[in-house]
Amino acid sequence: MRIIDISQRLDAGTPLWPGEPALVVRQHAEIGPGCPVNVGSVHLALHSGTHADAPYHYDAGGPSSAETGLDPYIGRCVVVDVRHAGGAAVELADIDWPALEAAQAPRVLLRTYERFPHTVWDHDFRAVSAEVIRRLAALGTVLIGTDAASLDPQESKTMDAHHAVRAADMRILEGLVLDHVQAGVYELIALPLPLAGADASPVRAVLREIAA
Repeated sequence: MRIIDISQRLDAGTPLWPGEPALVVRQHAEIGPGCPVNVGSVHLALHSGTHADAPYHYDAGGPSSAETGLDPYIGRCVVVDVRHAGGAAVELADIDWPALEAAQAPRVLLRTYERFPHTVWDHDFRAVSAEVIRRLAALGTVLIGTDAASLDPQESKTMDAHHAVRAADMRILEGLVLDHVQAGVYELIALPLPLAGADASPVRAVLREIAA
């Protein structure tokens, strides 16, 4: 079964939310006389690149990354192509609901980009409407993922999609890279780090093809 990496590469050029601190990797020791290893450290915003929002991000009483169960982040998923969506958000009419239901996958990943913006921050990414989240929740969806930077618009103060997720106790992946993925059913593996007190965690997200 082929493994497909759907994570952003993290480096100094990775686009970040406006105002977030830059990603910095430092080397503190180098292989050489008297030192047998390279040793480094990393400083990065929790929402850098491909990441999982912990409920604590949008719920003051919600669990942090360390307290969040892993079951939603691994298992059968369906990639849904919504590049045809024409508005500021993915709406109910943009999704083929009979096909999605037939996939019988409790994890749903939405592809909104023709080509993912690897080198520039996209202020006008396509969000996801709260109505779509509620419809997915009614189908038993446990995780919603998107290749956009967020489920809600960049300037949103109400965070309607995130709060629809909170009401359904779903989980969120953002910043996925789905350019090279065909719509269909896969196995998702995208585990957040157990970071105590953290409102999000970068993830290495992959899909595994499911044998026919």
